[in-house]
Amino acid sequence: MEYTIAEKIIKKHLVFGKMKAGEEVALKIDQTLTQDATGTMAYLEFETMGIPRVKTELSVAYIDHNTLQSGFENADDHRFIQSMAKKYGLRFSRPGNGICHQVHLERFGIPGKTLIGSDSHTQTCGGLGMLAMGAGGLDVAVAMAGGAYHITMPKMYKVNLTGVLNPFVTAKDISLEILRILSVKGGVGAIIEWGGPGIKNLSVPERATITNMGAELGATASIFPSDEITLEFMKAQGREKDFVPLESDVDARYDRVIDIELSELKPKIACPHSPDNIVDVESIEGTKVDQVCIGSCTNSSLYDMLKVAAIIKGKTVNPDVSLSISPGSKQVLSMMAECGALTDILASGARVLECACGPCIGMGFSPNSQGVSLRTFNRNFEGRSGTKDGRVYLVSPETAVAAAITGVITDPRKLGEPPEVKIPEKFKVDDSSVLLPASEDEASEVEILRGPNIKAFPKGEPLKETFKAKISLKVSDNITTDHIMPAGAKILPYRSNIPYLSKYCFEVCDKDFAERAKAEGRSIIIGGENYGQGSSREHAALVPLYLGVRVVLAKSFARIHEANLINAGIMPLTFKNMEDYDELSQGDELFIDNIFEGMESGEITVKNLENSKKIKAACNFSGRQRDILKAGGLLSYVATEAE
Repeated sequence: MEYTIAEKIIKKHLVFGKMKAGEEVALKIDQTLTQDATGTMAYLEFETMGIPRVKTELSVAYIDHNTLQSGFENADDHRFIQSMAKKYGLRFSRPGNGICHQVHLERFGIPGKTLIGSDSHTQTCGGLGMLAMGAGGLDVAVAMAGGAYHITMPKMYKVNLTGVLNPFVTAKDISLEILRILSVKGGVGAIIEWGGPGIKNLSVPERATITNMGAELGATASIFPSDEITLEFMKAQGREKDFVPLESDVDARYDRVIDIELSELKPKIACPHSPDNIVDVESIEGTKVDQVCIGSCTNSSLYDMLKVAAIIKGKTVNPDVSLSISPGSKQVLSMMAECGALTDILASGARVLECACGPCIGMGFSPNSQGVSLRTFNRNFEGRSGTKDGRVYLVSPETAVAAAITGVITDPRKLGEPPEVKIPEKFKVDDSSVLLPASEDEASEVEILRGPNIKAFPKGEPLKETFKAKISLKVSDNITTDHIMPAGAKILPYRSNIPYLSKYCFEVCDKDFAERAKAEGRSIIIGGENYGQGSSREHAALVPLYLGVRVVLAKSFARIHEANLINAGIMPLTFKNMEDYDELSQGDELFIDNIFEGMESGEITVKNLENSKKIKAACNFSGRQRDILKAGGLLSYVATEAE
């Protein structure tokens, strides 16, 4: 049999299951990563398993999200995560060392290895030829404990790139083009492999930009071959010993093949409020811009920053624009300083922010009221910036700089000749901000440091044969995890405090939801298509669980969120007849019986007690998923299995 790149890695890491699309497979995980917005909960979950040491080849705890310390909460979480890493055998990337995906790409990613991270943009390392996937924190905790990672065997998509990009057209524009083609739900259930002669002109940082935004497609993973371009990058990082060549077989089969001619692409822009709301930049030129943000795990590499510095050198940021620059790592910032690029950026009037996620996660630098903000980020969901009525557009660094200089959305091709920028043959390597754990002999002496904001996580209850509850909320299509559990500087510090966090659940959709759901005691949520797209944050499952949600009935689910619901002990059901969605209203009382029998058959009947109408719901759970739900969630299931 001829295999795709992803299939080769899956075959090598297969613990059990059949490599047939739609079947559940379990994979051995080589590496894990967490960040501080999801990490505290993941480590609390790991701690309950009683495992004395992580069992992966490498696990890294990064501090990059909650770096704004306006109170004790974030600092306490950082201290807790650091003590957990020291005791249980993880490396700890200190605040300021950089964004997890950028640092992992630079210093730890290895072609052919498996990586899961409690962040949906873990796919970034697919640019190196890793099978890198976002996952819920509990799945990451299980992997650190030596358990397999369970996924539905994905379909295989291939994107063939031909030709060469024109000046001022970039890897980000390729990302936006595939989003235009597939939409934010077009990659669900698939791994996207990038190939064709056009990839030979894309550096690893450019490839990583493309794989990073695979998360916006809903894809399980995105991956490039590991080739001479990969080797060149790894040599520059002093890690050539980790290089492994990897490519698909000539006759590998794909479920879908998409061809993109690079020379035909123009600079693109994602308009508010979705990453797939794509148009050509030239079509909306002249729109006034208030703010420009350059950085995030999508576009904060040294290559991106050097291009920005070269374009803006000798120029001044428009007086009506506020420009921020967020280098992706300490390595990037240090090299910018040494070559003079940082001085050129500062001279323009830009503000240089910390090497962290910052504005992308709503942690500072929010736009003004009704402000137009051009960002080189990956998401522009409504309110994510921290300004509810802010209008956020997603662009390449080149398009961002053009707007910062002119004060309006401008096609960057009008900037003249593009600057010549080359990636250095050797990067500055300084891993002093990555702390090593205590030895196994010393680990028992390490104290876990907890602050008062760190609370116990909620646990699900064992599933029963019948269930009756009211609909506490009905929402539309493409509800994101930002809708369910918002981010931002006001809320992120409470990621380790579920009771407090619950006050903000679904606040964007219905400010009274939390109070209503808690008063009901137990309830059901009705959703549209692609429910739970976006971030991997398991808080979007744990907080509804705390508020009594036990069932979510939707048209379809995003992959990671569906897994998080099952892990939490919330049953995700899908409409068999989409028209039945219109028959349900908030406040209706629903009754489900013969649940165990229905789970076995794959179909459950939901009765609306308001009008006695019966609705058929699909529940295509694997045997393991059924057992997890019956046990009341993954932690209870693991505890039962260990007995």
